Amino acid sequence: MMGALALFALLDTLSKGLTASHPVPVIVWGRYAVHFLITLLVFMPRHGLGLFRSHRPGLQVLRGLMLVMTTALVVLSFRQLPVAEVTALIFVTPLLVTVLAVKFLGERMLPLQWLAIGVGFCGVLLIVRPSGALMGSGALLVLAAASCYSVYQVLTRKLSAGDHSATQLLYTALVGTVAMSIVLPWHGLPVSLGLLDALQIGSLGLIAAVSHLLLIMAFRAAPATTLSPFSYAQLAWATLFGWIAFGDLPDGASSAGMGIIAASGLGVAYLERRKREESVRE
Repeated sequence: MMGALALFALLDTLSKGLTASHPVPVIVWGRYAVHFLITLLVFMPRHGLGLFRSHRPGLQVLRGLMLVMTTALVVLSFRQLPVAEVTALIFVTPLLVTVLAVKFLGERMLPLQWLAIGVGFCGVLLIVRPSGALMGSGALLVLAAASCYSVYQVLTRKLSAGDHSATQLLYTALVGTVAMSIVLPWHGLPVSLGLLDALQIGSLGLIAAVSHLLLIMAFRAAPATTLSPFSYAQLAWATLFGWIAFGDLPDGASSAGMGIIAASGLGVAYLERRKREESVRE
C-alpha cells in the first residue's frame, strides 16, 4: 500500500513537470495507452478474452470516463497549483463518496459521520481560502476532479460484486486510451514527440500500471478497513516530491487544512468500520 501511494505521488509530480512543455491531452493519452498495454501483457495470459467480459459494460465505460476526466482535470490543475495542495483537495473524495453512497447505494450514515464531513470541508476552505491566492480556476478544477473521482469510486463499489478486479483495471485503461485518442488530433499527435519526450510520457503509464497492481495486491492481502488509514500517507509523499522537484512547501494554513481533511477522512473511515462491526453483531 505504501509503495502504491508513493508511486501515485511520483506520477503526479512527473505529470506536473511535463505540463510545462506538453499539451495535457498528450500527457493523459500516453499515461493511459501504456497502462492499457501493460494491463494486457500482465492479465491476458491468465484470463484470455474473459478479461473483457463484464456483467455491466455500460457502467464500466462510465466508470472509465469518470477516471479519465479525473486525470485530465488534475493534470490541468498542476499548471496552477502545487502537488501537495492538489493531492489534499483530491482527498475530499472519501467524504463525497460517503454522501453519494447514502444517495445511490442506500447506505446508512451516522450523525457523527455528517459532522466529520462538515469538518473536512472546513479543511478545504483553509487550503483554497476563497479570498486567498489558491482560490481560482486551479482549485475549481481539482474539486471537479474530486467529484468525478467520487462517482468513479461509487461505481467501483457497485461493480466489484460482479466483475473481476483485473476486468475493472482493463476497462479504466481501455476507456481512457480510446477517449484520449479521440481528443488527441486536436492537440498534437504523439508521433511529433521526440524520443526522450515519448519515454517520459510513457513512463507515466508504467508508473500508473505498477501502482494499481500494488494496490490490488494490497487489497488482496488486507481488508479495506485496515488499509484506508494508510492512504493519507500520499499527502506526505506529495509534499516531499513537490519540495524536491519544484521547491514547493505548503504554508501554515494549507498544512492545517491538509491535517483537517486527513483527520476527517480517518474519522469517517473509523465510524464506517464501527457501523459495520455493529451490524455484524446484530
